[in-house]
Amino acid sequence: MSRVERKNWDRLVVQVLDAPAADLSPVISDPVTMGKAGRLVAVVVTYNRCDQLQVTLARLLSQPTGLLQAVVVVDNASTDDTAPWLATQSDPRLIIHRNRRNMGGAGGFATGMQLAMQRFDPDWLVVMDDDARPMAGALARFHHLDLAQWDAVAAAVYQPDGTVCKMNRPSRNPFWLRAGWGQNLWRMIRGLGRIGLRLEPPALGNDGPGQRVDLASFVGFFIRGDAVRRIGYPDPDMFIYGDDGFYTLGLSKAGGRIGFQPIVQFEHDCTTFDEGSPRHPRRFTALWKVYFYHRNLLMLYHRAAGRLFWLALPVVLCGWLWQLRAHAGERRAFLALFWLALKDGLRGQTGRSREEIEQRIARIQGKRAEASPTAVI
Repeated sequence: MSRVERKNWDRLVVQVLDAPAADLSPVISDPVTMGKAGRLVAVVVTYNRCDQLQVTLARLLSQPTGLLQAVVVVDNASTDDTAPWLATQSDPRLIIHRNRRNMGGAGGFATGMQLAMQRFDPDWLVVMDDDARPMAGALARFHHLDLAQWDAVAAAVYQPDGTVCKMNRPSRNPFWLRAGWGQNLWRMIRGLGRIGLRLEPPALGNDGPGQRVDLASFVGFFIRGDAVRRIGYPDPDMFIYGDDGFYTLGLSKAGGRIGFQPIVQFEHDCTTFDEGSPRHPRRFTALWKVYFYHRNLLMLYHRAAGRLFWLALPVVLCGWLWQLRAHAGERRAFLALFWLALKDGLRGQTGRSREEIEQRIARIQGKRAEASPTAVI
């Protein structure tokens, strides 16, 4: 384990031990035969989406114990009815952990995966957001896969209307394939978010063959317990944006094999994701997101492109700065956060909290930072 990984591991251990204790009551087994894949544990991260969480947990806990041994829910300090509702739940397979502060998707998944590994020693984990859930038969289909060649499996993800959820499409890294890298350099230059040769899931109901991918999202992502032990957990300090791509690309870089299996299908009841375009640059609804988005994307690009990253970097930065057009009245703060993200991203430094970033914004704008209720997962 590298010094950076050890730093992140030690910080996560301190965070988990400092948080309120999770309910570690024994799980009652039932006579259902364990699935072919062995012990499967789900990890769900939630923040202020109680209605969605209720649907997701109902779907998960309707599965027999043989297919799903337990569900670990990480509540990222929700301020709605999430905590009171979770307190009323009595399913013995449900493990609830509430963070003292919002640690973002990255911190939530890192915490949940660690708790699941320590408590259950599972053969497989499956991770998802609170507004995502397996479709009918998904877990049974996962257990019937030939998993011998895979260290992880990415599900096909659809919106409730049956259309492909574009933000959750897995992809290959073209910089490793030496095919399509020019197109992805152009995407980097234009500032259009994630890179990769995206795989299109088949139309819902038309199962396609499995194939290898290099990057996947944390919606319907299955990973072997042995793979987690080998590469560790997501960096909790990435907070939001790109933490799943960075982690899964790291697994691939370490020799792990990720299989995209369209026969395993998830639903993601999320709003449409808009990457923006050069003509219509994206506008961040909260300025603190400017920092995490650009810092994490730089780290992801560097991991994917290797030495080619430095060839594209100057033009990438120019493309990103075009987003200033969408931030009239906030450009001074935008630029300050952008250059801080550049410095930290190139160094691989992920130690800054959302609170620190909001305080910087407050100093720049000359007013006291106000807590924002915006969901970040």
